[in-house]
Amino acid sequence: MVNKERLIKLTQRTLAIDSQNPPGNEIEIADLIVKEMKPLGLDVEVVTYKLNRPNVIATLKGAWPRLKASQEALLLTPHTDVVPIGTGWKYDPFGKDIVGGKIYGRGASDDKGNLACAMEAIRSLVEDGYRPRKDIVLAATADEETGSHYGIKPLLNKGVLDPRLALVLDSVDYDTVIAQKGLFHSRIQVFGKKAHGATNWRGVNAVEQAAEIIRRLKAYEFKFKKHALLNHPTVNIGTIKGGDKVNMVADFCEFSVDLRYMPGMDPKKVISQVKAIVRSVTPKYKMVIDDLQLPYEISDKDPFVRAFLKSARAVGQKARLKGSDGATVISFFQHHGIAAFATGFGKSGTLHANDEHAEVKTLYHGTRLLERFIKDYDQM
Repeated sequence: MVNKERLIKLTQRTLAIDSQNPPGNEIEIADLIVKEMKPLGLDVEVVTYKLNRPNVIATLKGAWPRLKASQEALLLTPHTDVVPIGTGWKYDPFGKDIVGGKIYGRGASDDKGNLACAMEAIRSLVEDGYRPRKDIVLAATADEETGSHYGIKPLLNKGVLDPRLALVLDSVDYDTVIAQKGLFHSRIQVFGKKAHGATNWRGVNAVEQAAEIIRRLKAYEFKFKKHALLNHPTVNIGTIKGGDKVNMVADFCEFSVDLRYMPGMDPKKVISQVKAIVRSVTPKYKMVIDDLQLPYEISDKDPFVRAFLKSARAVGQKARLKGSDGATVISFFQHHGIAAFATGFGKSGTLHANDEHAEVKTLYHGTRLLERFIKDYDQM
């Protein structure tokens, strides 16, 4: 049986550990997971792709023959890193404060509350003597907040994880994420020509050219097919830097672009369109692509999705089908033929914000939902 008090204390213990990314150091929280899961009789493996960035994989082995049990495995995967705390908090960002039924701290919603829910659900099953037929795998991964280069990506690419179904625990309010935009992160570097500011016609101002490129990017209307669960494509200029001095014509400017695009849009075409916009202003530029993720969607009629919604109803909760304008790791599973969708039990509107929090009751009922879905999946 899920123990509410133990769940909340475990959530606070995870929040008390500093795993801000950047700089990125998940050793201490990985150690906590190992110490919690290993005594339960799970197979626990620590896989590291960069110093101080461990991933913990804990498997409750199924009773079916080993190959079949692993091929039909259910993966539960939250992440262990959090975004920087910053300043301006009213409550303790390391999880000491529970006020009005809300537990405060960096990661309470994204993603340590979900991590604690997964660990408590598995502990509850073991304590109740439940023996699944299929493997139940908890993969607590590093580096999600800066691209998963040392977490879920290499774990999938190297075949360390190969489940039948992946349930990504990185959402809020029981929302069941079955569609997600693609992501294109790039830096546009514009090259001009230096001159004195008083005789600026003798130079080529890279800052002014960058400003015109940005204007045209923001005004550009990408063609796309409307999606029932997703908004339109978006372009955000996240950073900009350039120039040396107020009375000099800037010969260099760089700005970063966050472009979210829709299912059905060709990423190669999107990149070509962005390049064409830049070239319409200047031929002297360089595009650095920092990240490119494909859109993702799974049918709302998928049997695993329907089973999860049914499990939610069985424990008295309403899990709503949603699309994600942001990025979770669900998109990485499509490259490996693995069905995936996301859910989670954080509080909407608090992710990456000051005084991030989760509701105690949602964490508790979310854990009950996880436990129920594990059992329901095991019988499919």
